[in-house]
Amino acid sequence: MNRAKIEKTNAARLLDRAGIAYELVPYAVDEEHLAATHVAEQLGEPIGSVFKTLVLRGDRSGLFVCVVPGDHEVDLKAAARVSGNKKAELIPMKELLPSTGYIRGGCSPVGMKKALPTFIHATALGQPFIYISAGMRGLQLKLAPQDLIAFVRASVAELSRPM
Repeated sequence: MNRAKIEKTNAARLLDRAGIAYELVPYAVDEEHLAATHVAEQLGEPIGSVFKTLVLRGDRSGLFVCVVPGDHEVDLKAAARVSGNKKAELIPMKELLPSTGYIRGGCSPVGMKKALPTFIHATALGQPFIYISAGMRGLQLKLAPQDLIAFVRASVAELSRPM
């Protein structure tokens, strides 16, 4: 993909408006392999700096977002606890687009249809920058984790465990 022809996503335009520094980084999409591990391989970056965005439903709060390292799985009990719920579960895939405006493999914590409570795994703070989806498959945002946390008003928590 030619970097000069990268079209900005809604997430990128929102960051522009907020004056947040970021870089749009394209990668080759494999529709059969949408995992963050594939994205990290394509970017040539360590998996610990590539984060995935997961949408969950709590039994008390409704929808909320967890942003976790690509080689981790969300700990549902920990996610429920930090979000003020007794139980939490991932939403069904068919609910992702209508709930967030994003599809699997292209879900960004920035620019969802409605601002949802967001929790970012604590390891993000140990990185100079992290990668998150730019809101479409094949494009990542590279930005400082503190900027993301401030912009989406996220809480930092232990949310996941290595897979």
